[in-house]
Amino acid sequence: MRIIVSGETKEVKEEITIAELIELENVETPEYVSVSVNDEFVNGEDFATYKLKNGDVVEFLYFMGGGQ
Repeated sequence: MRIIVSGETKEVKEEITIAELIELENVETPEYVSVSVNDEFVNGEDFATYKLKNGDVVEFLYFMGGGQ
């Protein structure tokens, strides 16, 4: 199936979960990433069970701290 990850079309297996996609995409510090699917945030506790569907648009969002 095809999904869009951070603006790039990807071919992935059917019923891939967000947790599997995070691993597949080699996301650094996955414990600090937020994920939106079709512009809706997904709770981190649901990453292991949330199954993506054909055509889903997935964004990984990293919140940075710092500044003055």
